Amino acid sequence: MYQTDMYEGMLAETVTLPGANGDLINAYFARPLGPGPFPAMVVVHHLPGWDEWYREATRKFAHHGYAALSPNLYHRSGHGSVEDVAAAVRGQGGVPDDQVVADLAGAQRYLRSLPYVNGKVGIWGTCSGGRHAFLTACRAPGFDAAVDCWGGRVVMTKEELTPTQPVSPADYVADLACPLLGLFGEDDRGPTPAQVSQLEDALKVHGKQYEFHMYPGAGHGFFYYHLPAYRQPQAVDGWNKLFAFLDKHLAAPAGR
Repeated sequence: MYQTDMYEGMLAETVTLPGANGDLINAYFARPLGPGPFPAMVVVHHLPGWDEWYREATRKFAHHGYAALSPNLYHRSGHGSVEDVAAAVRGQGGVPDDQVVADLAGAQRYLRSLPYVNGKVGIWGTCSGGRHAFLTACRAPGFDAAVDCWGGRVVMTKEELTPTQPVSPADYVADLACPLLGLFGEDDRGPTPAQVSQLEDALKVHGKQYEFHMYPGAGHGFFYYHLPAYRQPQAVDGWNKLFAFLDKHLAAPAGR
């Protein structure tokens, strides 16, 4: 718990790490100063891009005592403004799921290599980042907790599959090996409440440990304070539930 006389400091910087196929990609990294040990978080950006909001979110995790790493999943599509890069990615049909999973697995390895990390690594994302967080938690071993905030296209029909997204993430539910938190808006159209229920049914069938919260009066992106979608009471409660979940599953050193 925060005390007014405690030491507080933070390091935040851009780093590089090996991703899919050994490609070096850039990432934004933030951690508390001090020896730790700190739990760690892979922070997965949304389709609007590797933007300022995600840098702020990465620092928010560091403020709460986490070593947080947000890799640039659009690194291979070129550099420039966030908007231009995101437009290029949309024109390419999105980034391939296999590549994203490998990039995020590389981020997990990077965090586990740090001497001040406590051995616990979680993964979190919103929108397409929520989808990618869930998918990666199912397909890349070693995560200790996962958080999906309103990830669309987790439940996909055959007609919705594409060359970059060839399998519905929900089809990998049986392989999920860590606790999952899901935060969703009742007014969202992607994912719809019906799609969230479908995912929840699959989690129950496979006996997975999960916790879902559906917020009335909220739609897609209700954490984004800079957009009309922001819903202050729901966002505050969502952040509180998120950190309570992560503290429960990640704060203790590995092996305790």
